[in-house]
Amino acid sequence: MSEPTEQQISRNRNTWLIPFACLLTGGALTGISTNLAKYAGDIGLTPLAFLFWSIAGAAFILSIVALARHESMPLSTRSFEYYFIAALVSVAGSNLLLFSAIPHVGAGFVALTISLPPLLTYLGALTLRIEKFNIIRATGVATALIGAGVLAVHKFSAPDASTFWILIALCGPVLLAIGNIYRTLRWPDKASPSALAPGMLIAAAFLLGLFSMMSDFSIDIPREGLLPLGLIAIQSCVFAGQFLLLFLLQKTGGPVLLSLLGSVGAIVGVPVAIFLQGEQPPEGLFLGASLIAIGVALVTWGGVKMATVTENKIQ
Repeated sequence: MSEPTEQQISRNRNTWLIPFACLLTGGALTGISTNLAKYAGDIGLTPLAFLFWSIAGAAFILSIVALARHESMPLSTRSFEYYFIAALVSVAGSNLLLFSAIPHVGAGFVALTISLPPLLTYLGALTLRIEKFNIIRATGVATALIGAGVLAVHKFSAPDASTFWILIALCGPVLLAIGNIYRTLRWPDKASPSALAPGMLIAAAFLLGLFSMMSDFSIDIPREGLLPLGLIAIQSCVFAGQFLLLFLLQKTGGPVLLSLLGSVGAIVGVPVAIFLQGEQPPEGLFLGASLIAIGVALVTWGGVKMATVTENKIQ
């Protein structure tokens, strides 16, 4: 067997460097996003208004990026289906639930829940037979769900607990997990990540705007001062980077690395909520977060072992 050349070594290094950079940056932006949503509520922006205008801004930014790269959004029937269903579960529905819950349960608790979608995604993949059963990954899922249960039990038992908003916060990860599976199964042929991301965000903004017209929820922005507009501009940039990197990571890193995105978000989001926003640490934080971290590590390790076995069989 010949020794790998410097070019091959460099190519292999870049193959992993790009996904890991997407993972770390995208996860950090996810954690920052939950804290910006909490601050938005403090200055009078409703969750729907903040989400709608931020998503619209992110869609505009990513559309400009796609035009600059001469990549037009696919406009087939399959693509429109992809945009709207992915937008509903991955952006509009899930983020509206999470952002609405933040003022009631805290940004720290919501940041921890975003580490659960990859584990729920694995359960869904098993159910749909997209992935074969693996004892290591199954143990990881069980461990992480126990950790989430510890956090939920402590949250429910708090004197000022709101059962309704805790359940709403826990529904967000379920929608995100459904989105992970859907985007994997229905990715339009030959479509690039930077072409799909703006299409999904445009569809999400449309759905949120439609929801505001069919309900009593408003997307009006407070007119006192420039702070609300500035915060929306910042969140638009965060969303643009977050969703572009999510698509890039899904395309280049595959489900194993994508499964860590929420965990990186939790690592960033929880300390920011505690140290910069003055939140009290969620009850059971150490035990719950430790079990979730162990679970994610086992899911990832099992995925790496499965990928290694597959590569060896191919070779």
